[in-house]
Amino acid sequence: MPQPPIRIAISGALGRMGRQMADAVRADVRLALTGCFHRPGSVGDGLVSRDEALATADVVVDFTTPAASVELARLCAGRGGLALVIGSTGFGAAEMATIADAAKTIAIVRSGSFSLGLNMLVGLVEQAARVLDPDDWDAEIFEAHHRHKIDAPSGTALMLGQAVAGGREKGLETVARRVRNGVTGARPAGEIGFAVARGGAIIGEHSVSFCTEGETVTLAHSAGDRIMFARGAIAAALWVAGRAPGEYDMRDVLGFGAA
Repeated sequence: MPQPPIRIAISGALGRMGRQMADAVRADVRLALTGCFHRPGSVGDGLVSRDEALATADVVVDFTTPAASVELARLCAGRGGLALVIGSTGFGAAEMATIADAAKTIAIVRSGSFSLGLNMLVGLVEQAARVLDPDDWDAEIFEAHHRHKIDAPSGTALMLGQAVAGGREKGLETVARRVRNGVTGARPAGEIGFAVARGGAIIGEHSVSFCTEGETVTLAHSAGDRIMFARGAIAAALWVAGRAPGEYDMRDVLGFGAA
């Protein structure tokens, strides 16, 4: 007997990704779009209140801001019975702790990128970092996004930094260099550098270069259309519906993680 469609609510429905998600959900017979909401006071065709959307959903998909995502995680955890997919980036340590606390009650998939290709890149970067000696190979991460992106480095760039650091069995914050300006001195061995560009309508460009004397290895990903993020978020929603409480990421969704 066919399974009933999974009921999806979309937070941040008037944003770029919110609109893309709504179109993708409507086109997928496995899903039913039951509520779209934005920030309080927003008006638009098809918008409902947040409470109404949460009351009718199995999974909430959220591409908004860290503060809005944290508040939503608290609300969903308080209700119970909901799962949450978070695509916002730029969280601080206290915000991450709040989401982790909510994940004790509900299932949450949180990722800096929902692209299948990008998540494959993360795995390849981690493997390369395990093999290439950090005393000989310098790691540099570059990312570029549109002029409207509000956080830097991007959540995806930080995912890649975590992959390099994890492959080297280091904590990222102990070896990350996010800014270089002025007389910085020689580059310390093992440092992971970040460079950022913002401009125009760039959807997303990411690369990780491992550089040593005489050669450079670069692994890269280019986003051509936001539909890839919507496809990944749908895969996450299908996977997380009915899942046990916990905080998951796209590696779990794709079967690369331990869960």
